[in-house]
Order: sequence, then structure tokens, then C-alpha cells
Amino acid sequence: MRLKRRLGRAIPAGLRRTAIVALNALGLCCLALAAVWLAVRITPLQSVSAAGQTVRVGAAPVSWSLSGPGRLDLFGQSMPTRPHFDGPIRPRLALSRISDDAEVAQLLRSGDHERLTLDVGHKLVGGWVRYGVWETAVAVGLVLLPLGAWAGLRRMPRRRAVQVLVGGTALVVALNAVGFVLLALDTPRTLHSLKSLGDLVGDSSVTQVPAAEGPALEDVRAVVLGDSTAAGAGNRLVPDAGPLDRACLRSSDSFARVLDRTNEWRVLNLACSGATIHDGLLGVQILGDRVAPPQLAEAKRATKASVVIVSVGANDMRWADLVMLCAAAPTCNDKASTAFFQSRLTRFTLDYRTLLEQVADLPGHPAVIVNEYYDPFGKSVACLRSEGLDRRKVDVLRSRLSAVNAVLRQGAESFGFTAVRPDFEGHGLCSPQPFVQGRTDTAPLHPNAAGSLAIALADQQALPGLVPSGLAAG
Repeated sequence: MRLKRRLGRAIPAGLRRTAIVALNALGLCCLALAAVWLAVRITPLQSVSAAGQTVRVGAAPVSWSLSGPGRLDLFGQSMPTRPHFDGPIRPRLALSRISDDAEVAQLLRSGDHERLTLDVGHKLVGGWVRYGVWETAVAVGLVLLPLGAWAGLRRMPRRRAVQVLVGGTALVVALNAVGFVLLALDTPRTLHSLKSLGDLVGDSSVTQVPAAEGPALEDVRAVVLGDSTAAGAGNRLVPDAGPLDRACLRSSDSFARVLDRTNEWRVLNLACSGATIHDGLLGVQILGDRVAPPQLAEAKRATKASVVIVSVGANDMRWADLVMLCAAAPTCNDKASTAFFQSRLTRFTLDYRTLLEQVADLPGHPAVIVNEYYDPFGKSVACLRSEGLDRRKVDVLRSRLSAVNAVLRQGAESFGFTAVRPDFEGHGLCSPQPFVQGRTDTAPLHPNAAGSLAIALADQQALPGLVPSGLAAG
């Protein structure tokens, strides 16, 4: 205590006051920076509607760099934007809904594309400005709360307390002005130049798919688009299978054929083993010496179809390769495989959006069901140990499958479609009565006849609310 008094006497009073002011100023700056950092994370994004899309606009987490991409949240996936933005505070845009918009349709019919594109950019800028105002208010509140408590504990005189609160408010407003205005001066101009979602992350390389040549298939009431899961690969081939049926491994045990028999109306199964969105659904698929036309092009011939069922994603994600790599590697969640999976998921998300846009534009606007993927493993993994898969590895694969299903589900819901997940509970690969084919079968991990029946049951339960009662009866 004596030493403290001696040091106090040794340091000039003016220097002590300067040091105290400097420490207080430093503490206030740190508090203001922390408030801005937290406010950017918790301030609600601002919703804007443009071009038939509802987009929530806000800021991505503060970055240490002074330039870089913004962030787009699409179907639950976060991806960098194509344009770069200046400043540590950059835009975050979350696509929450896609729908037919009467005003947009009118503008497109009238050919007034310029007004439409201007409307998109204008509303995005408006959302960004509103977010900046709200974020500033939140940051001010986050600073005033601890400063007010501190002033009360110190029993500051009212005038001094007001000065502290005003100083904190002014500092936060200044920091936000620097972050949102000075350093991000170019952000409004960049947002204003955006004409579509494709300008943010790039469009899929697939263009609009025209209808296939041939007469209308007016007797078709349901269409199935998809991959080997929908084709029924590994099960009995369809009766009188043609060359394309054989190449695509289309089965009489597929869920499409089950729905056909159950409802007594024709289901056109266009699914093909190995199909992806790019090569199969929206583009041609090369099958040895045969070429399968785009499934969506064939679907457009079914002009009276009441429902379209989509089952896709495994081949886009190269799921079979991921499983084999997981089985052969010491661990499944290493950095390389995780980066590969995330890259595939981002690409799939963008292609999936393109697919949904074109499915939504089918003749007659049929109801759409998107099938999620089943869990092929189940609770027991004892039979998989000899294949290099243990509980930890299977948990990684299951989490990645859940990520794909989340994209499928959120994408369907964004377009107002129905997402369905088949229930394979208790019938995993190692169960006494599996719903999936084993390692010695023709198509391992694919649904067997019982699994296809379970998928058909899940789709059937979704039908009554989607199609006329006479068609859903069975």
C-alpha cells in the first residue's frame, strides 16, 4: 500500500490522467468493436422479394481481409459469391422462397426485362441499407447496456454518465459508417448490377430443356425422374425390356411400377442408372453405345401428368466413390474427403436449383414430390466390419447423407414442392430383413424389392393432398 502511494506520488498527476483516459478510450474501442462484431452475427436479415424470389439480405461474419466474396445461403448450403466486395463487412444473401410471381410473369410476357433486372438490384440495395440501419441500432444497444451498468456501478455524476453513453454511441456509429459506407462504398453498386441469382454464384451449364419429339403421352398420369434408386437397379428387369430399359436397369420392382399397379394409372419411369442432373435429367446420358435423351425432355410429352416424382443426387455427389474411399481409408472425415464432399455438394445445390426451376415449368404444372434418400446402414454395422466400415465411419457417411437430404428437402420446400423420406427403420443392411441389397448383390446399398415398396408407400401417402382424389385412390 505504501509502495502504491509512493508510485502515485512519483508519477505526475497529468500523466496519470492521460494514462487513465487512454485506457478508458482503448476499453471503449474494444467494446465498440466487439459490439459491431456481435451485431453483425445476431441482427436479423432483411427480406426482399424480387423476380419471384424472396431473399433475405444481411452481412456475412466480419472478415479480417479488406476484400473478398460475400456469402449466399442456398437450400441450407453456404457458398461464396462470384462477385467480390470491398471492406470487412460484406453482403450475405439467403434464398428463402421461390414462387411464380404475377408481376414477374407480366414483365416477362411484355418483354420488359430491363425493368425486371433493375427491380432486382434496387431491392437488394434497399435490403442492404435497411440491414445496415438495424445492425447499427443493435450495436448501439450492445454498447449502451454495459456502459450504463458501468456508469451505475461507478456512481458517475449524471453529466459524466451521459458523456460516456454519448461517446460510446458516437464511436459505434462511426465504426459502422466506416464498415458499411466508407470501406464498403462499392457494395450498393455491385448489388444494383445483379440481375439474377446466377450473377451471384454462376448458373448451371444446362440450358432450358425442350420437349422431346413425338406424340403427347396423354395416358400418363405420373412421371418418375431419377437415378438407379428410382430405376430399381439390381432387381428384376421390366417385362419386355427394350434396349434403353436394359441399359438403364429399369426394374419391375421399382417404386414407379409399384405405384402404377397400386393406383391403376400409368406411371412413366424415365429414371436411369448412373443419371445425374447434368447428364441424365437435363442433358443426354451416354450408356455405352446408346444415348438416353434428357429425362425432362421426355417428361414434357406427358402433358396430362398430375404428379412428377424426382429422385436424384447420389450420382451427382459420387456417393459410391465416397463410400469406397471411406471403407479404404483410416478415417472418413479427413480434410481431403471433406473438401471433396463440400465441393460436390455446392455444385449439386446449384444444379438442383436449375432442375427445380425447369420442373416447375412443366406443362400443366403437375404436383412435384422430391424423394430424399433412405439410411441404408441402420443401427447395426456388424456385417460391415469386414468391408472396412465401423461405427465411426458409418456415422460420417450418415451425416453426409443427411446434408444431401437437407438440400433436397429445403430446395423442394423453397419451390412449394413436397419432400418425402422413405422409412427404412429396422431394415438396414445388417438387419434380418434388410430393405437394401448387400455387397454380393448386383447393386449394393440400393433398395431391394421390399425397399422399393417402402419408397412407394412413402410417396403414396403424399399423393392424396397433391393430385385429384380419383387418381390417388388405390
